[in-house]
Amino acid sequence: MTPNEALQEVGSQNQGSLFQRISHTISRWSGSSWAFMLALGVVLGWALTGPMFQYSETWQLVINTGTTIVTFLMVFLIQRAQNKDSLVLHLKLNELIAATKGASNRLINAQDFTEEEIAVLHRFYCLLAEKAQQDNDLGRTHTVEEAEENHAEKMVSHSA
Repeated sequence: MTPNEALQEVGSQNQGSLFQRISHTISRWSGSSWAFMLALGVVLGWALTGPMFQYSETWQLVINTGTTIVTFLMVFLIQRAQNKDSLVLHLKLNELIAATKGASNRLINAQDFTEEEIAVLHRFYCLLAEKAQQDNDLGRTHTVEEAEENHAEKMVSHSA
């Protein structure tokens, strides 16, 4: 199945479960100016009622309980949105890697690599960056071997 066929199949289905639609709507709304103004209004309203309730423990408990519940629920919505955004970003990067001539397809799904594999790749790209810096042409090489060959050719041509 090609990516286009997969997208058409997904597009022909409904736009997600009820939970997905609700969480998406809440996530979008909670990041709006209106949500901030509402939260600010609640806090100001609570603060202004302090003298009326003589700053009692119950008065304090109301804001503490309310903010704790909202924070608890928002953590899950934020994490869900972040997971989705991260996955979409990985898919876009995978598409760029797959479509770019000379790019290493080994990096597709790099997010699934172990920490040790990531450390090895990091060292590789640090070495490649050093070689490219010596070459003064960052777009010329895609592998350490190419960088070393280009550098060696450059050194031979400068010494001749």
